Amino acid sequence: MKAHSPTHRALRAVLALLLCIGFAAQAQQPRAWLDRDRIEDGGTVTLNIQSDEAGAVPDYAPLRADFDLSGQTSRRQVQWSNGDMTSRTLHGIALSPRRTGTLTIPPLRVGSGSTPPLTLQVAAGAGAADPGAARGTGAVFLETEVDDTTPYVQQSVGVVVRLYYASQLVSGELVLDTPDGASLQRVGEDRSLVREVNGRRYNMVERRFLLIPERSGALALAGARFDGRSAGGFFDDMFGGDGRLRARAPDRTLQVQAQPAAAPQPWLPLHDLRLRYTAAPGTGRAGEAATVVVEATALGATRAQFPELPVPDVGPAAQVFAEPPQYDETFSGTTPQLKLTRRYAIVPREPGALTVPGLKMAWWDVKAGQARTATLPDLALQVGAGAGAGAAGAPAPIALDTLSPLPGSTAAPSTAVPILPVQGAGRPWGWMAAAAGFAVLWLATLAIALGLAWRRRGHAPTAPGRPAASPAAARPSAAALRQALDVQGLDEIVAVLAGMAGVQTLEQVLEQLADPEQRATLVQMQRARWGGQGGDVAAARQALRRAFHDGPHWRPVAAAENNGLAPLYPSAR
Repeated sequence: MKAHSPTHRALRAVLALLLCIGFAAQAQQPRAWLDRDRIEDGGTVTLNIQSDEAGAVPDYAPLRADFDLSGQTSRRQVQWSNGDMTSRTLHGIALSPRRTGTLTIPPLRVGSGSTPPLTLQVAAGAGAADPGAARGTGAVFLETEVDDTTPYVQQSVGVVVRLYYASQLVSGELVLDTPDGASLQRVGEDRSLVREVNGRRYNMVERRFLLIPERSGALALAGARFDGRSAGGFFDDMFGGDGRLRARAPDRTLQVQAQPAAAPQPWLPLHDLRLRYTAAPGTGRAGEAATVVVEATALGATRAQFPELPVPDVGPAAQVFAEPPQYDETFSGTTPQLKLTRRYAIVPREPGALTVPGLKMAWWDVKAGQARTATLPDLALQVGAGAGAGAAGAPAPIALDTLSPLPGSTAAPSTAVPILPVQGAGRPWGWMAAAAGFAVLWLATLAIALGLAWRRRGHAPTAPGRPAASPAAARPSAAALRQALDVQGLDEIVAVLAGMAGVQTLEQVLEQLADPEQRATLVQMQRARWGGQGGDVAAARQALRRAFHDGPHWRPVAAAENNGLAPLYPSAR
């Protein structure tokens, strides 16, 4: 056998060492792959990197040129095989492409090795031709709808953002940034629906915003953004996905128009405005309130923008008292809608024909680009004499300084009518007077007997400090008064107090109350109710609750005069 020279042995050792180094280098090269190689614009893809080198961390900096990065994860795996331990680290990161087309993921340095380059196809969404249309068939996408792309300055613009997602969400954040030169506020609560897009079933969340441009010119509205996390599944656990979901809607640009020079003032840009009567009486009575209710429906307005409905001017023929308006803000499709209701109490001063002028409101039609006026027809009221006019012995109303009249009140200043003696001849007036006297005595005896029987049945007399109870009907309780003070209107509060006092009008209630504070709060309530001098309805209600917390304090009932005569019938024992 031929012996090998030392040179041959050395060369063989070098070749074996180089071969081992090559195998080691090949074993330490990191591996990289995408969870899918084709997505649509606005979608998210996960890049997975596996490395055998201990402590090696990928350098993601080269990815920032074409992608937004999020959701970095790292997981170590240890395996035993034939008594040998193998340790590997799996890295993951979510990539959101910044443009469409063919994107290259460059080699990334991981410790002493590098990943191979990868290719990703990013297709334009199905709705790219329409900036607000639903796009793609990915796991999540957004759409934005604007109700007017050429609005006027200070016009209310409805913006609706819809989030579509196909998998269950664990968390998420939906953001729409406020653009420069405009105000933006979220309106109402989110609405959840289920829709089918491109043959795939999606959960949909709809969020509404109100955009008000503050200056004319181009207004850039950045697309809404969503960043969330899905519940995940088998493939996420197998390939290192973290369930991160991201989407962005396309940017929009609105062309804001300046306020026209010929526009009516106050400036009120709307899609539509309609006025109507919901209560319009045709008759009334002098000194009594006739209620007129007007409803305004404005498409494209909010409560903060809409001016107050005017008060009809009827001149000296009547007084008009306006209640605070009631508002209801909703959306009609993608456009904000305001419904305003206001009640007017019209109190004629004297009988006759009364004309109440219809309301008029000038506004700007944003669709037609011209001024318009919403009008109501005039109301013709035939006013009759008041129910209390000319009533003999009618009590005069209590003086309330500048207090406005209460609707439905029939109290009027009394008119003194003298009782004239009746003269005649040939008639037996003496006998007739005697018969009438005996009749009166008989009725008095019957009344006393009935009262005695009533007491025998166990009914106690009326307690001092409040009006006598009416046997005709049960009167409201203290609980009914507390309920009225808490949740009912001011008219109902007056009605409960009048029922407790056994009277008809607010003036009579004031006469029966002994507490000056309670009388003062009722006067304050009446002023607030009819919009007099500085009337705050909420403050008046609070004052009423404090003053009547322990019930009304009535004047004592006058005791029967003791004339010193024995009773007609003995008291029952």
